[in-house]
Amino acid sequence: MVHQLLYVACAVFAAAFASMGAYAILRPGRDADASRKGTRFLLGIGDFLVHWFLWLVSPAERLFVRMGLTPDTFNLMGVVFGLASGFAFAMGHLELGGWGIALGGLCDVLDGRIARLRGMASAYGKFIDSSLDRFAEVFAFLGLVVYFRDRPLGAFLAASTLAGSLLVSYVQARGETVEVSGAGGLMQRAERLVALFLVAVFDPPLCAWRGWAHGSLVVAALALMAPATFGTAVYRTIWIARRLRST
Repeated sequence: MVHQLLYVACAVFAAAFASMGAYAILRPGRDADASRKGTRFLLGIGDFLVHWFLWLVSPAERLFVRMGLTPDTFNLMGVVFGLASGFAFAMGHLELGGWGIALGGLCDVLDGRIARLRGMASAYGKFIDSSLDRFAEVFAFLGLVVYFRDRPLGAFLAASTLAGSLLVSYVQARGETVEVSGAGGLMQRAERLVALFLVAVFDPPLCAWRGWAHGSLVVAALALMAPATFGTAVYRTIWIARRLRST
């Protein structure tokens, strides 16, 4: 099973790199929706990946619109995948949990973009999207806490990353109540999901190859993600506070 999932992962990444080459050659331009929203990845360093990915999924977006699927469909699917990834993590299936994270993240991208394509963007949509995203992320990290139940350091780091991610969202939400948007920072939701997906998928084969304990790569990643997530929350808090003080 592990080898089969590894082959799938290698095939997916090979196809992804090939499509990056096609994107670079065709140069279709930056995604208008992402540019309008100011979407960034890794403080702008990974913006190429943002626009490549949105170009890659755009045919699926148009297909789903023609099928009449609504943003709520993808919001609910995102929660389901988040719950499934948490269950897989808790049962020790890191690879399956990683793919659940990836599919949930894809649903998170599609819900907002389909809402705007169909002219359904609303305050309700913004609220339900951000709220259900938190549920999905909580399920995934709680699964990791259970997975590391016999390793206190791993459980602590998973819980710390979860706490930091909730603080990041809370600070932004509180900023928006006083009309100051607090977006920004290194470890936002997209960065957390991508990092967790990659380490979960590649942890089993790499740890087996190196003779490390199962989950060692995930622990190392969480050791970076936890302080970076708290740092993002602190950065947003200071930024919003300064804006408010200057008004």
